[in-house]
Amino acid sequence: MSNQSGTAVVQSVDRALSILEILARRKDAGVTEIGRELGVHKSTAFRLLAALETRGFVEQTEDRGSYRLGFGIVRLAGAITAQLDLNRQGQDACERLAADLGDTVNLAILDGRRAVNISQSRGAAAVASHNWIGQQTPLHATSSGKVLLAFGRTSVLASVFAEPLERFTDATVTDVAALAAELDRIRDAGWACTAEEYEVGLNAVAAPVRGADGSVVAALSVSGPAYRLANDAFPGIARRVIEAADEVSERMGYVR
Repeated sequence: MSNQSGTAVVQSVDRALSILEILARRKDAGVTEIGRELGVHKSTAFRLLAALETRGFVEQTEDRGSYRLGFGIVRLAGAITAQLDLNRQGQDACERLAADLGDTVNLAILDGRRAVNISQSRGAAAVASHNWIGQQTPLHATSSGKVLLAFGRTSVLASVFAEPLERFTDATVTDVAALAAELDRIRDAGWACTAEEYEVGLNAVAAPVRGADGSVVAALSVSGPAYRLANDAFPGIARRVIEAADEVSERMGYVR
């Protein structure tokens, strides 16, 4: 892409966002009014509105002469609200688990083909100072990612399996058949683990958090140094992680 075409794309995105701000402020507006506020020709404003309408971000009013914000905005706002609610409902359980185990506890959600951490609680014995909040991690190489992969949509699973699995350490599972078998075990056991698969010296255990409809909306994990969070301790740690994840699920409205 040339610099000129790249600049044009950025300008179009900026104008589209400006339209959303105009409609948020004015409730509704016509093409001519929007074009005037943007300082562009009516035809340009119409093309931008048409693109936003296709994605559901704006819609035409009953008189078909003006536009207002569409339910696509509600969908995006709902995703943010759900994340904030998950943070709020999970905070106490995560902090107690971190204090109990002494290590780092995270909540992660699915973001495309990656997991993204939305909250973190650090125990007194945690040796790492890394802040995982907002960081995307691979689904196949982290305990949270494996939970989200095991209980997530089949389309996500298919897309992950369609590409070579990236190796991060010597322990990373990069064989599709081996990963598929592990995901089956995770579904049966209700928890996932990783032993130095994403970072050398880092182990983790995770369990699913469910929403009111029973679908898995997040993964709750505890991670720590391999010398303390040893492989043979995984089952015992998993029971405590599952208890915390179940508590968050109940607070999210899930009834077993």
